[in-house]
Amino acid sequence: MATDVTHATAADLAAAIAAGETTSVAVTAAHLDRIAAVDGEVHAFLHVDGERALEQAAVIDHRIAGGEKLGPLAGVPLALKDILTYRGAPTTCGSKILEGWLPPYDATVTRRLLDADLVILGKTNLDEFAMGSSTENSAYGPTRNPWDTTRIPGGSGGGSAAALAAFEAPLAIGTDTGGSIRQPASVTGTVGVKPTYGGTSRYGVVAMASSLDQPGPCARTVLDAALLHEVIAGHDPMDSTSIDAPVPPVVEAARSGDVAGLRIGVVKELSGEGYAPGVEQRFREAVELLASLGAEIVEVSCPHFVYALGAYYLIMPSEVSSNLAKFDAMRFGLRVGDDGNHSAEQVMGLTREAGFGAEVKRRIIIGTYALSSGYYDAYYGSAQKVRTLISRDFAAAFSSVDVLVSPSTPVTAFPLGEKVDDPLAMYANDLCTIPSNLAGNASASFPVGLAPEDGLPVGLQVMAPPLADDRLYRVGAALERALTARWGGPLLAQIPDLEVAR
Repeated sequence: MATDVTHATAADLAAAIAAGETTSVAVTAAHLDRIAAVDGEVHAFLHVDGERALEQAAVIDHRIAGGEKLGPLAGVPLALKDILTYRGAPTTCGSKILEGWLPPYDATVTRRLLDADLVILGKTNLDEFAMGSSTENSAYGPTRNPWDTTRIPGGSGGGSAAALAAFEAPLAIGTDTGGSIRQPASVTGTVGVKPTYGGTSRYGVVAMASSLDQPGPCARTVLDAALLHEVIAGHDPMDSTSIDAPVPPVVEAARSGDVAGLRIGVVKELSGEGYAPGVEQRFREAVELLASLGAEIVEVSCPHFVYALGAYYLIMPSEVSSNLAKFDAMRFGLRVGDDGNHSAEQVMGLTREAGFGAEVKRRIIIGTYALSSGYYDAYYGSAQKVRTLISRDFAAAFSSVDVLVSPSTPVTAFPLGEKVDDPLAMYANDLCTIPSNLAGNASASFPVGLAPEDGLPVGLQVMAPPLADDRLYRVGAALERALTARWGGPLLAQIPDLEVAR
C-alpha cells in the first residue's frame, strides 16, 4: 500500500484495513483532510459529510476488531454523485430548485454501498440535473480538472471524476445518460464504466431521461472499478427496468486481463475529422498495443452511429420535459412567490423560472416541442426509429466481434468557458458515448495516455454486448497492465501537484 493512503488503490486500502495494518477511521480522516486541503481549488464536492463518514468508519473498525469478515471494499471511502439520494444528506442535483432538500430514503445504489460497509464522504458536483458535458452548468459553480484547473473535468459527473484525480476519494459513483461517466473519466485520466442498462438500479436516482440513465462505478484502476461494480449491480424489484440476471463476472475479468484471441472491432464512424490529433494518436497506439497482446483487430462499420447525436438530443429532452414536471413548487424544494398574492400556477412559473438554469430550460423547451401535437411523429417518433437502427448496428457488429472500441471523446479537456455559450459544440463532446446509451449496451472509458499537444489525458472507449460487462474489464485490465509498465507507474502519477490550502 502507498505511504500516502490517499494515493493507494481501493483494493489495497481494503486489504490493509481488513489485515489491521490501518483503520477505516484513519483512511477516512486522511481523505477528509485531503478534501479540506485541495477542494477549494477543485470544487469536486457540494457536500462533505465528515462527521457521519467518521462514525460509519468507526463502526466498521469495531466490527473488524470483533472478528467479523466484511466485504471486499469494507472501510473504503467513496464519493457519491449528488443525483443519488442519501437519507439526511442534501441532494440538489446541482440545481437551485432542490436546494436544501433532504431525501427521506436511500437510493438502492446508496443502500448497497452502505450494506457493503463503504464509507460515504459526501456528494459531488454535477451539471444541473446531469445536463451537460463540462460541469459548468451546476448552480453551485464549476468543478475544475485537477490536471489543469483552468479546464473542465467533463460532465455531467465532473465532480466524481475530479475527486478521483485529485486523490480526494479512491472510489466514486456516477450516472451515465449520454456519457456522463465515460467522458469525465476520459478527460481526467480515470476509469469510468456505464453498465448494461438495467444492470444497476435507478431507484433513488433523480430521473433525467429514464430510458437512458444508468448508475455506474468510477475509479482510478480497473480492478477498483470492477470491485465497486460488483457491489452496486444486480436485480432490484424497486426498478421496473432492472434485469433479473446474474451480475457478469467483472472482478474475475479485471484480475485476468487476458485479451488473447479476443476480436476487437474499431468503429469506422467514430474517428477521423473533428478528432484532435493527439486523441487519434493515443487511440491508435492503444489499438496496436491490444493487437500485440494477442487480440485480433478488425474495422467495423456502424453506419447509423452518425445519426446518434441528433436522435439523442430529441429523445433525451423529451424525457426530461416529462420527468422534470414534478418540480412544481408544490411538494418539495424551492418555492417562489408564495405570498398570498399569486395563484398556484403563478408560483409554479416563478419557481421554475428562478430554480432552473438555462440548459435545463433549453432541454425542457426542446422536449416539450418534440412531444407536441403535430410534431411527435416527425421528431420524437423519428428519433426512436433511428435508435432502433443504432441497436441493429450494434447487434450486427457484435455478431462478428467481441467488443468495439473508439476514442472516448473527440478532444481532450477544453478551457472553462470555451463552449458554454455554444450548446451545439458542447453537445458534440458526447459524439462517441451516446450510441451505447441509445442501445443500452455496456461501455467504459480507460486512460491510454496524454495527448502530445497539451499533455492532457486521453481515454479509449470499449463497448460490449448487453450483460457482457466483463469483457470491458478484460480489455481495460490488459491495457492498464501494459501501459503502467510502459509508463513506469499509473498515469495519475504524472498529474501536476495541486495548490494545497494553507
